[in-house]
Amino acid sequence: MKKKILIIEDEQDLVKGLRLNFIDEGYEVIWADDGSKGLLKAQEEIPDLIILDIMLPKMDGLEVCRELRKKNISTPIIMLTAKGEEVDKVVGLEIGADDYMTKPFSIRELLARIKAHLRRETRENKRVPDIYRLEDLEIDFTFFKIRRRGKESDLTSLEAEILKYFIAHKGEVVKRDVLLDKIWGYEKFPTTRTIDNHILKLRKKVEEDPSRPKYILSVYGEGYRFLGK
Repeated sequence: MKKKILIIEDEQDLVKGLRLNFIDEGYEVIWADDGSKGLLKAQEEIPDLIILDIMLPKMDGLEVCRELRKKNISTPIIMLTAKGEEVDKVVGLEIGADDYMTKPFSIRELLARIKAHLRRETRENKRVPDIYRLEDLEIDFTFFKIRRRGKESDLTSLEAEILKYFIAHKGEVVKRDVLLDKIWGYEKFPTTRTIDNHILKLRKKVEEDPSRPKYILSVYGEGYRFLGK
């Protein structure tokens, strides 16, 4: 079955180029030219991946991303940002985007990232249970939730995969390059800051005191170590 990609973008020339390349790669492509239509299509069409521009009519991409995550839609989202919109990139990652590309971008790079996210979505890690408990913390990988003493927070699909990898390799030093390869599925395009930003977000959800973590520890010059039962 073909993987379905939803493009939420109002630049028609860009959409035409993306559609041609995606179809050549064997993907089914659907499109929305404003944020409101995109939000509706994401819920109705159930795509395998979403390409989401930040600057959109009616509802901007950040709000679309926020609403999708509120509705527990964990579809991987690659956000498109204009050059220099560093703040928007950070906010996008914080509200649940899985990745971002800065315009203008290489179509080859975008295709590599799409393939990596789709591989990650279909990969299973049988060593990690659907519900993982750690003291008073419960991580629900089925519904992408973290619960502690009655309080609940959402996980993005990418955060869930990072946690699964940590749990499967608990006690080991996991290098940043290994995480980029195993989770993102590519090595050349992102920087290790990509990992560090996601770890900062994960600590806010997993650790009681993110400034003094006891589960996700930094290993200077190497990467991270997860300590759990």
